[in-house]
Amino acid sequence: MWRNTAGGWGLVAILLHWLSAVAIIGLFALGWWMTGLSYFDSWYNLGPWWHRSIGVLLLLATLLRVAWRFVQPIPQAHGHRVERLAAHIGHTLLYVLLMVVLISGYMISTANGRGISVFGWFEAPAILHGLPNQASVAGNVHWYSALALMILAAGHALAAFKHHFIDRHDTLVRMLRPRVGHTKPPAK
Repeated sequence: MWRNTAGGWGLVAILLHWLSAVAIIGLFALGWWMTGLSYFDSWYNLGPWWHRSIGVLLLLATLLRVAWRFVQPIPQAHGHRVERLAAHIGHTLLYVLLMVVLISGYMISTANGRGISVFGWFEAPAILHGLPNQASVAGNVHWYSALALMILAAGHALAAFKHHFIDRHDTLVRMLRPRVGHTKPPAK
Protein backbone atom coordinates (compact mmCIF):
# COMPACT_ATOMS: atom_id res chain seq x y z
CA MET A 1 0.00 0.00 0.00
CA TRP A 2 2.83 2.43 0.80
CA ARG A 3 5.08 1.37 -2.05
CA ASN A 4 4.60 1.53 -5.80
CA THR A 5 3.99 -1.58 -7.88
CA ALA A 6 4.34 -2.20 -11.60
CA GLY A 7 0.60 -1.58 -11.90
CA GLY A 8 0.01 1.38 -9.59
CA TRP A 9 1.28 4.11 -7.33
CA GLY A 10 1.73 3.61 -3.60
CA LEU A 11 0.36 5.88 -0.90
CA VAL A 12 3.65 7.79 -0.45
CA ALA A 13 3.84 8.72 -4.15
CA ILE A 14 0.14 9.63 -4.24
CA LEU A 15 0.34 11.87 -1.15
CA LEU A 16 3.50 13.59 -2.40
CA HIS A 17 1.85 14.14 -5.82
CA TRP A 18 -1.33 15.73 -4.47
CA LEU A 19 0.36 17.75 -1.71
CA SER A 20 2.75 19.09 -4.35
CA ALA A 21 -0.12 19.89 -6.74
CA VAL A 22 -2.03 21.83 -4.07
CA ALA A 23 1.14 23.67 -2.97
CA ILE A 24 2.14 24.56 -6.55
CA ILE A 25 -1.29 25.93 -7.45
CA GLY A 26 -1.56 27.76 -4.13
CA LEU A 27 1.92 29.26 -4.42
CA PHE A 28 1.24 30.40 -7.98
CA ALA A 29 -2.03 32.04 -6.97
CA LEU A 30 -0.44 33.66 -3.91
CA GLY A 31 2.58 34.84 -5.93
CA TRP A 32 0.38 36.35 -8.63
CA TRP A 33 -1.80 38.05 -6.00
CA MET A 34 1.27 39.40 -4.15
CA THR A 35 2.45 41.27 -7.25
CA GLY A 36 -0.52 43.62 -6.81
CA LEU A 37 -0.03 44.34 -3.09
CA SER A 38 0.89 47.85 -2.03
CA TYR A 39 3.31 48.71 0.75
CA PHE A 40 0.42 49.60 3.06
CA ASP A 41 -1.45 46.34 2.51
CA SER A 42 -1.56 44.12 5.62
CA TRP A 43 -0.40 41.14 3.52
CA TYR A 44 2.62 43.00 2.10
CA ASN A 45 4.99 41.17 4.48
CA LEU A 46 2.79 38.24 5.47
CA GLY A 47 2.15 37.01 1.91
CA PRO A 48 5.84 36.64 1.02
CA TRP A 49 6.50 34.96 4.42
CA TRP A 50 3.87 32.31 3.64
CA HIS A 51 5.10 32.02 0.04
CA ARG A 52 8.73 31.48 1.07
CA SER A 53 7.88 29.08 3.91
CA ILE A 54 5.65 26.87 1.76
CA GLY A 55 8.18 27.10 -1.09
CA VAL A 56 11.00 25.74 1.08
CA LEU A 57 8.75 22.90 2.32
CA LEU A 58 7.79 22.15 -1.29
CA LEU A 59 11.48 22.06 -2.25
CA LEU A 60 12.13 19.51 0.52
CA ALA A 61 9.06 17.48 -0.52
CA THR A 62 10.21 17.57 -4.16
CA LEU A 63 13.66 16.28 -3.23
CA LEU A 64 11.99 13.51 -1.22
CA ARG A 65 9.67 12.78 -4.15
CA VAL A 66 12.55 12.51 -6.61
CA ALA A 67 14.48 10.23 -4.23
CA TRP A 68 11.37 8.08 -3.73
CA ARG A 69 10.94 7.85 -7.50
CA PHE A 70 14.48 6.48 -7.86
CA VAL A 71 13.99 3.72 -5.26
CA GLN A 72 10.47 2.67 -6.30
CA PRO A 73 9.17 1.07 -9.47
CA ILE A 74 7.33 3.44 -11.79
CA PRO A 75 3.98 2.07 -12.95
CA GLN A 76 3.86 1.53 -16.67
CA ALA A 77 2.12 4.32 -18.57
CA HIS A 78 -0.89 3.65 -20.77
CA GLY A 79 -1.15 4.45 -24.44
CA HIS A 80 0.87 3.98 -27.57
CA ARG A 81 4.64 4.30 -27.68
CA VAL A 82 4.45 7.97 -28.71
CA GLU A 83 2.04 8.75 -25.84
CA ARG A 84 4.29 6.99 -23.34
CA LEU A 85 7.31 8.92 -24.64
CA ALA A 86 5.35 12.20 -24.41
CA ALA A 87 4.32 11.31 -20.85
CA HIS A 88 7.95 10.62 -19.90
CA ILE A 89 9.15 13.90 -21.44
CA GLY A 90 6.26 15.80 -19.84
CA HIS A 91 6.95 14.40 -16.38
CA THR A 92 10.66 15.17 -16.72
CA LEU A 93 9.88 18.75 -17.77
CA LEU A 94 7.48 19.13 -14.83
CA TYR A 95 10.23 18.14 -12.40
CA VAL A 96 12.85 20.34 -14.12
CA LEU A 97 10.56 23.39 -14.22
CA LEU A 98 9.50 22.84 -10.62
CA MET A 99 13.13 22.75 -9.50
CA VAL A 100 13.91 25.89 -11.53
CA VAL A 101 10.97 27.70 -9.92
CA LEU A 102 11.95 26.58 -6.42
CA ILE A 103 15.68 27.31 -6.75
CA SER A 104 15.09 30.70 -8.37
CA GLY A 105 12.63 31.56 -5.58
CA TYR A 106 15.26 30.55 -3.03
CA MET A 107 17.82 32.74 -4.83
CA ILE A 108 15.47 35.75 -4.75
CA SER A 109 14.88 35.32 -1.03
CA THR A 110 18.52 34.79 -0.09
CA ALA A 111 20.10 37.40 -2.38
CA ASN A 112 20.69 39.65 0.64
CA GLY A 113 22.62 36.92 2.48
CA ARG A 114 19.87 36.15 5.00
CA GLY A 115 18.35 32.69 5.33
CA ILE A 116 14.65 31.90 4.99
CA SER A 117 12.66 31.37 8.16
CA VAL A 118 10.23 28.51 7.52
CA PHE A 119 7.22 29.27 9.72
CA GLY A 120 9.67 29.90 12.56
CA TRP A 121 10.40 26.15 12.73
CA PHE A 122 13.87 26.26 11.14
CA GLU A 123 15.91 28.43 8.80
CA ALA A 124 17.01 27.52 5.30
CA PRO A 125 20.50 29.04 5.10
CA ALA A 126 21.60 31.46 2.39
CA ILE A 127 24.16 29.24 0.69
CA LEU A 128 24.53 31.22 -2.55
CA HIS A 129 24.14 35.00 -2.37
CA GLY A 130 25.69 38.26 -3.48
CA LEU A 131 25.74 37.48 -7.21
CA PRO A 132 25.34 40.51 -9.50
CA ASN A 133 21.64 41.35 -9.89
CA GLN A 134 20.79 38.05 -8.19
CA ALA A 135 17.31 39.02 -7.01
CA SER A 136 16.36 40.63 -10.33
CA VAL A 137 17.64 37.81 -12.56
CA ALA A 138 16.24 35.12 -10.27
CA GLY A 139 12.94 37.03 -10.16
CA ASN A 140 12.60 36.93 -13.94
CA VAL A 141 13.52 33.25 -14.05
CA HIS A 142 11.08 32.55 -11.22
CA TRP A 143 8.15 34.32 -12.89
CA TYR A 144 8.54 32.87 -16.40
CA SER A 145 9.36 29.35 -15.24
CA ALA A 146 6.31 29.47 -12.90
CA LEU A 147 4.11 30.45 -15.86
CA ALA A 148 5.58 27.63 -17.95
CA LEU A 149 5.09 25.19 -15.07
CA MET A 150 1.41 26.12 -14.74
CA ILE A 151 0.84 25.70 -18.49
CA LEU A 152 2.57 22.31 -18.48
CA ALA A 153 0.67 21.26 -15.33
CA ALA A 154 -2.60 22.15 -17.06
CA GLY A 155 -1.55 19.96 -19.99
CA HIS A 156 -0.68 17.19 -17.53
CA ALA A 157 -4.17 17.41 -15.99
CA LEU A 158 -5.84 17.48 -19.41
CA ALA A 159 -3.88 14.38 -20.45
CA ALA A 160 -5.05 12.57 -17.29
CA PHE A 161 -8.68 13.51 -18.07
CA LYS A 162 -8.23 12.38 -21.68
CA HIS A 163 -6.94 9.00 -20.52
CA HIS A 164 -9.79 8.70 -18.01
CA PHE A 165 -12.79 9.91 -20.01
CA ILE A 166 -11.86 9.19 -23.63
CA ASP A 167 -9.45 6.24 -23.51
CA ARG A 168 -11.11 4.71 -20.42
CA HIS A 169 -7.73 3.93 -18.84
CA ASP A 170 -7.24 3.91 -15.08
CA THR A 171 -4.45 6.51 -15.23
CA LEU A 172 -6.30 9.05 -13.10
CA VAL A 173 -7.70 6.43 -10.72
CA ARG A 174 -4.18 5.07 -10.12
CA MET A 175 -3.15 8.50 -8.81
CA LEU A 176 -6.19 8.66 -6.51
CA ARG A 177 -6.12 5.20 -4.97
CA PRO A 178 -3.06 3.19 -3.91
CA ARG A 179 -2.63 -0.32 -5.24
CA VAL A 180 -2.39 -3.11 -2.70
CA GLY A 181 -0.17 -6.09 -3.38
CA HIS A 182 1.52 -7.01 -6.62
CA THR A 183 -0.64 -6.11 -9.56
CA LYS A 184 0.00 -6.73 -13.20
CA PRO A 185 1.07 -3.80 -15.36
CA PRO A 186 -1.50 -2.62 -17.91
CA ALA A 187 -1.66 -4.41 -21.24
CA LYS A 188 0.27 -2.77 -24.04
